[in-house]
Amino acid sequence: MLNNIGLPGLLLLVVVVLVLFGRGKIASMMGEVGKGITAFKRGVKDGTEDAERSLEEARDVTPETDQSTDKEKDKV
Repeated sequence: MLNNIGLPGLLLLVVVVLVLFGRGKIASMMGEVGKGITAFKRGVKDGTEDAERSLEEARDVTPETDQSTDKEKDKV
């Protein structure tokens, strides 16, 4: 159904949206969409960093005091 819209149909749709909402309202909505996308990307990045940090902490489960004695044993 939407495959047959074409360029004239898209232009008509844009004109109708501009008439209904006005240029200022559309600009403010697009600004909010941009802020939302930026916040989403920041959240994904923070979540990924937290997950990587958790994996690094989970890999090293040996207490620090045991690590130092293990290193001394390796030297002998």
